[in-house]
Parts: sequence; structure tokens; C-alpha cells
Amino acid sequence: MTVEFVGMIGASYYSESATPTGPAIDQAYLRRFARAYDEGGFDWTLVPYGSAAPESNQLAAAVLGRTERLKVMLAHRPGVLFPTNAARAFATLDQLSDGRLGIHFLAGGNDTEQRREGDYLGKDQRYQRAAEYIQILRRAWSSAEPFSHHGEHYRFENYSSQVLPTNRGMTVSVGGSSDAAYRLGGAEGDVFGLWGEPLAETAEQIASVNRYADAAGRPHPRIWVSFRPIIAATDELAWEKAHRTLDRVRAARPVRAATSHYPTAEQGRPANVGSQRLLEVAARGELHDRALWTPLVTATNAAGSSTALVGSYETVAAALLDYVDIGCELLSVRGYDPLNDAVDLGRYVLPLVRHELAHRTAA
Repeated sequence: MTVEFVGMIGASYYSESATPTGPAIDQAYLRRFARAYDEGGFDWTLVPYGSAAPESNQLAAAVLGRTERLKVMLAHRPGVLFPTNAARAFATLDQLSDGRLGIHFLAGGNDTEQRREGDYLGKDQRYQRAAEYIQILRRAWSSAEPFSHHGEHYRFENYSSQVLPTNRGMTVSVGGSSDAAYRLGGAEGDVFGLWGEPLAETAEQIASVNRYADAAGRPHPRIWVSFRPIIAATDELAWEKAHRTLDRVRAARPVRAATSHYPTAEQGRPANVGSQRLLEVAARGELHDRALWTPLVTATNAAGSSTALVGSYETVAAALLDYVDIGCELLSVRGYDPLNDAVDLGRYVLPLVRHELAHRTAA
């Protein structure tokens, strides 16, 4: 098993533990952040998508232009670009970066957020559209031969492109926690992304994705699981840091309520299944398995990946290996102090995980 590490990058400083300040794009910060991932041994960084955020395709190009080995997993919503245009745009960026691009497809779990950009399809239709979209892109990436398509959501004739991805294809990632997401990921994904839940629940989700892959006659997707580690030299120091972080997140909540595109606890229960699942895990207890800590889920109303792994460098490395043992091959780790935590994770945690994996291989 090849295990890879994934971060997440923003165009300027943002954390749930602080009130937003500064410009939407801070080029000096972006440069330092990208270099921290590149030099810290991360394999990928996610470039996220948001209707009010800096445009993700251009942000991905900036990250790739500022790094040498780091790969970018570009979040993309089908429906924003016509698939033939997207196929060409992604192939161009993949060529310019020597094959360092993957695409993370977001069918969309929040009707309000989708409608901000004119997408009024229901959830089931969005997942059907995403499947058709991915199929078109794979066809467009594989050959320069012209082809036509007449589908439920897209129609075009005699499309061809002079630019193809470096390897006549690129990594296709799908994420989510609903049955529709499992179905799409099993049928179309090379990678399937999950937010960090306890080990038993994560194993159940992996099994659900794999059943759909089996039904489609496809290889099982590689599993990508996401956490927000809070680390320090000792467990005691890490727990002190965790509680300070929780206090800051709670203090910043009123500002997030006024500025966030996702509902805070005061605004109601989130619509997407992934957030609902995290809130249910948090309701069952604060600490799960070796180090999975959930109060930050409640404090953020599960607005994205929010479960923390808390402990010393050794404790968190061991907790990550627990997920490797149940089949997770991509480990997403980003802290609540994004840039400084990226440096510390690359310096202290990633080497421990890789050393243990190398030892297992040698043994």
C-alpha cells in the first residue's frame, strides 16, 4: 500500500479559530504555504472550491507554479463549466505542471450554496450529472479523436482537443457520506474522500464504496480520510493546546455566523449528510478510539472537516496508522493554525508515519 499525505491550501490566512482579516488573496502567504507543503514532504494539497472564494482553477495554477513536486487536488463543481471546456482547461494545467494535477469532484450537498452560482438541480440530479460529467472528461482526456455526446445533462458534437493530460488521464476523486456519493465514487472514482469518523464507522463507509465499485466492475477507489490534528511534543501539551483552540473557535463563532456560507449552530442543522454524521458522532462522546476528539465538530457545526486527532507527535502518528490499517491510503492533515501546523506536521508527524510504514515493508 502506498500512503500519501494531503494538505489544504488557501489564498490567504483563514482559520475557524480566528476572525477573518486581510485580503482575499495574500500572495506572500500563499507562497510560504505552498513551499511549506512542498518542502515538508506532503504529496498533495487540496485547492478547495467556494462560490465566494478566489477562483480555484487560477489558485491551483498559482500553487503549481510556486512548487516543484507537490501535486494539486483541484476541487471542482460540475455545472460551473461545460465539461468540454473543463476537460481542456484541466489538461492544459496538467501539461503545464508536468502531470501534477488531480480533480476532486463535488456534486454539491448544500442547495443554498449551489444556487449562488445558478445551479437549481436537486441532489439526486446533481450526482447523476456528476457521473455523466466525469465520463465525458475521461473520454476527452484519453484521445484527440473527435467524439459526440448526447446525454441527459450535456450534448455536443464532434468535440476534439489538441491538448491531453500528461498521462492521457488524471486522478479522479469523489467525496461524500451519502449513499449517492458512495455510488458515484464506486462507479467513477480513483479516490474516495471521507471526513474523519471513528474507525468502525470509517470501515463501514469504505465497505459501502467498495460494494458499488464491485457492482460496477471497477477497482476499489483509494480511500482519502481527513483530520484536523492538534499536536505538541507531549500528550499533555497537546491537550492544553486543544482546549485553547476550542476556546478560540467558540469565541470566533459570532463572526462566522455573519460571514459563513454554511449554517452555524445558531442557524440550524447542516443539509449535507457528512456534516450530519459528524454531529451524530460528536453527540455520542468527545473522545473516540486512540485520539479522535469531537468538540470542535459541535463548535463549528461540522462546517467541513472538523474532527481533531489530539496528542503528541507519536500519538497522532499512531492514530493515523490505525486508519491505514483499515484501508486508508491518503491521509489529509491540516491544523487550525494552517501554515504553522503544516510546518510542524511535515517536520514531526509525517516522518514517523513513513518510518513505521517502511519498517513494516522491510519486515
